[in-house]
Amino acid sequence: MHETKQEQTVALLAGVDLGESDTGESLAELRELARTAGAQVAGVICQKRPSPDPATCVGSGFLQEMKEFCENNDVTLIIFDRELSPIQLRNIEDATDVRTIDRTMLILDIFAGRARSNEGKLQVELAQLRYMLPRLTGKGVAMSRLGGGIGTRGPGETKLETDRRHIHRRIDSLKEKLDEVARQRGRHRERRKRDGVVTVAIVGYTNAGKSTLLNALTDAGVLSEDMLFATLDPTARALELPSGSSVMLVDTVGFIRRLPHHLIEAFKSTLEEAVQADVILNVCDCSSPVFRDHLRITTDLLHQLGATDKPILTVLNKIDAADPDSILGVDGVKISARNGEGFPALLAAIEEALPVKKIRAKLLFGFREIGQSTLIRENGTVFSEEYTDQGLVIDCLIDTVTAEKIKRYAAMID
Repeated sequence: MHETKQEQTVALLAGVDLGESDTGESLAELRELARTAGAQVAGVICQKRPSPDPATCVGSGFLQEMKEFCENNDVTLIIFDRELSPIQLRNIEDATDVRTIDRTMLILDIFAGRARSNEGKLQVELAQLRYMLPRLTGKGVAMSRLGGGIGTRGPGETKLETDRRHIHRRIDSLKEKLDEVARQRGRHRERRKRDGVVTVAIVGYTNAGKSTLLNALTDAGVLSEDMLFATLDPTARALELPSGSSVMLVDTVGFIRRLPHHLIEAFKSTLEEAVQADVILNVCDCSSPVFRDHLRITTDLLHQLGATDKPILTVLNKIDAADPDSILGVDGVKISARNGEGFPALLAAIEEALPVKKIRAKLLFGFREIGQSTLIRENGTVFSEEYTDQGLVIDCLIDTVTAEKIKRYAAMID
């Protein structure tokens, strides 16, 4: 959902360099975020400071410089590359007379424009309301930012102009609905486990080519664009491996540096698809000069979500566009999702990383071998047991190793 050319927002991007190593990359990323939201970037400015000013984030001279730039370039929106407090937002707007949003508001706006499923819309609305709640200081300057344009998509004016109690009620309602979605996801995961379905999650930095990879491997037909956060809603498709076994391949929302905490919380049930997967593919765009940073950020977020005990395969995508020298010494499967290069090696690596294969089976133990059925209770999942004229029939889920051990004692039946 982009603004038309006639109403395209002209934006000034502003940053504060506090001595952090990634300031330049973060501002470059902010430019891409602004482009994704439909803005035309007129300029990028940054002030080096030991710490942000509590009242305005930047100094008074820098504010004046911003004001003059906006006046001379018909700028209608200032986007700051960090989260601002309500006081800072209000004071910057007062000083520059230009509507101002921060990085978090911009990302939330993009998510609001990209959410397609009911769950995605609920997640975005919850994140926006949680973010906006402390900023609803009245219907004055704080509410003037809701007049339209980038940073205003989502819940809408009618919801945000109501009192705090109503917003709290709405947040509670959204949480209840998303909790139910999380329970449904949990039930689906349990069913998949009972049926022996193995899941492989594709995670990675936004715009790393995750959806292109899913499409190439499974003909999923998922939206794939050269835009940040082209995919928000997880998509699952069956993938057949060279051995003939099948896994469920799941595409997930992209990560980004300084991903707003409100979004991580709101998208927890979606992100759990990655956490609960049997194998995780950490896909990165190795043609990017900062792909190592992207890998680190994704790995840190996976650790934050509790996915440290899973097999994680590093997948270096866009190998056809990468400088060979830049990826020297980086362990990972090298592929091009666009032309299929490296797919055999990727499929082999997935197969190698899979947990011990489990199968659903109905087994008959003759009366003399009933004692051997303890192997199943110790190493598998028993769904039902029934004594018949021939012996004990057990419906169970067992791994292939256990199946090999008990085949001399039990007969497989339909």
